[in-house]
Amino acid sequence: MLNHCSIRSLILSLLLAMGLATPGCGTNPVTKKRELQIVSESQEIAIGQKNYAPTRQAQGGDYTLDAELTAYVQSVGNKLAAVSDRKLPYEFSIINDSTPNAWAMPGGKIAFNRGLLYELNSEAELAAVMGHEMVHAAARHGAKDMERGLLLQGAMIAVGIGAQDTDYANLIVGGAQVGAQLVSSKYGRDAESEADFYGMQYMKKAGYDPTAAVSLQETFVRLSADRKSNFIDGLFASHPPSPQRVAANKSTLNQLGAGGDLAKDSYAQKVSKLKSTQAAYKAYDDAVKALANKDLEKAKNLVNQAIAGEPREAKFQELLADMALMQKKPEAALALYAKAIAMQPDYFKPHMQSGIALFNMGKKAEAEPYLKRANALLPTAPGHSLLGQIAEERGETALAMQHYQVAADSNSAIGKQAGTRLARLDLPHNPAKYLQARVEVDRAGSLYAVLQNNSALNVQKVQFKVIKYELKTGRVISRSAPLTMRTGLASGAKGQMALGLKVASLQEAQAYKILLEAAEIQP
Repeated sequence: MLNHCSIRSLILSLLLAMGLATPGCGTNPVTKKRELQIVSESQEIAIGQKNYAPTRQAQGGDYTLDAELTAYVQSVGNKLAAVSDRKLPYEFSIINDSTPNAWAMPGGKIAFNRGLLYELNSEAELAAVMGHEMVHAAARHGAKDMERGLLLQGAMIAVGIGAQDTDYANLIVGGAQVGAQLVSSKYGRDAESEADFYGMQYMKKAGYDPTAAVSLQETFVRLSADRKSNFIDGLFASHPPSPQRVAANKSTLNQLGAGGDLAKDSYAQKVSKLKSTQAAYKAYDDAVKALANKDLEKAKNLVNQAIAGEPREAKFQELLADMALMQKKPEAALALYAKAIAMQPDYFKPHMQSGIALFNMGKKAEAEPYLKRANALLPTAPGHSLLGQIAEERGETALAMQHYQVAADSNSAIGKQAGTRLARLDLPHNPAKYLQARVEVDRAGSLYAVLQNNSALNVQKVQFKVIKYELKTGRVISRSAPLTMRTGLASGAKGQMALGLKVASLQEAQAYKILLEAAEIQP
């Protein structure tokens, strides 16, 4: 049996591939237990710093309309950080989303959804959630998931963006995918128990009444029982409540003792502005649902209600713009996106949508800066695909290929289209990336080149050489002159061509290989 300090070869090889391997044993800063530590603290911090901003973008962007509320949440976080077992560069943000949720990523980067703040009743309850998330970061729970290779499963999250008559499944691409996976992973039961136990200790040390952690968890259990709460799609998805967790929290409370601040009045005062606009955001959320159901009239009425309740919110203008695009009114949409950008310049979506609208209008030079800005905030498949097309039209082939390669990494229709565009540029010069080639021999000893077209394109005039190797040493004995298979190869098709060579045995045939050099795309 392997102990905690044994390095399993699979984990190590995966993390080496990620460039995250500095294996060794260490002491967990929270639990004080010895454990295998492959991801170093500096790497944890770097991962958090790199992925914190794009992950917030992917989940709705920051809530920016109440700077005092943001400062308040940060002050509560700072109180807990001061008593935590691990000194990290903690950061605390509010995300502009109505789903009650909170998450932490390695390096101490923590976020709360606007929707969670509606549901809490005291500063102590906020501290209970905050302490729990802080322990996830401090106790290396995210890093441990990485060490187990959970991030390599390829999960991605989608950001739905409608433009013209097309619903784009805008998958996050590039390094930003890591952040999406970090905050969508479910922690194991042990990690959740540790976060509850040590989070309550942090609360107590910071002067809060840990009773709030028990009552809050009891509330969560009640809400989860009917499966109708909007917590199900948020906090409960990654932090499932249970009677066992309630019992464990009660046991911890007995150890710590009740007493400390609940701070109900101060919390109510700090969230009063936010709660005064809750109906506006509810109308907006309902408008989004109506628009998804193609009920434009209902969506428009609801979003106008939202604007009346909170005229400063950029998302409301953005939704009106989306409707204008659906109605094929790009000029009106662009004016509304401009209004949204003026209200909140650092959110990717209105930049993205403006770029898409301008591109579809044929104003590609005007679209480019919007697409670049959107990608700087959150790289997406459509952003890179459209920038690739702009670069290709300018004759900037290398740049176009870079954009297409990033876009092609997404598992979406746009990603597949980008992969095809990439292949059109790349395949003629690098056919071996798209075609398989081997030498086969028939019963008479005659050799044939067999080619398989694995690309989405039809090809022709495939050029190659036949290389003969010495079987014992692998030394090249001879190279043929360039040969061409002129017969076209459809996507997924196989073809063969006689080489005019004969061998006396199958073993001798193994000395011959095909070196693909060039190909043409069929018009």
